[in-house]
Amino acid sequence: DIDDVGHKYHLELVLEDILDKDSTVNCTAEVLYHLGNKNIAPDVQFTIEGELKNTDEADNTFYNRIKSLEKELVAENIPDSHGNVSPEMEPIRLLAWVASGYVIWQNSTENTKFQLAQIKHVKQVKRSDEYLEFDYMILLHEMVSQEIFPWQMTVLWHPQHGVQVTQDSRQPKHALE
Repeated sequence: DIDDVGHKYHLELVLEDILDKDSTVNCTAEVLYHLGNKNIAPDVQFTIEGELKNTDEADNTFYNRIKSLEKELVAENIPDSHGNVSPEMEPIRLLAWVASGYVIWQNSTENTKFQLAQIKHVKQVKRSDEYLEFDYMILLHEMVSQEIFPWQMTVLWHPQHGVQVTQDSRQPKHALE
């Protein structure tokens, strides 16, 4: 406890590479949840010992595939009701997973535990520059309350510049109907 500021946690954890389950790195982090104001994202400071697998080749393959499409990509229900993700949609899911991490961080409190449950809908947005843009409607599962929250997020991505969430907003429950 830090008087009049908030609660600070010191974490030591092992990060597993999502693409290579045998590859892990140690991580330490300090997370500060501010008192009172629930609209402030927790402060996070972290250190990673080592490096995870380089994804440049897979990133460039995905980027070139999407850039070469004649029509903008549109997809729904990733994963499907049986938990399956087609190989061509796996990069779209991974991109949503990374972007949702930002949304989760920005909207977390000490009493929440969000997890990406599903991409309800994703649509590629046509752009004239080198970036790829996707408009996602995702479902976030709040593990403590067991509620599902629809969330819209707009994501920019380029293999050399990374992921950026340019807009996100929690949607009313009826947005799924």
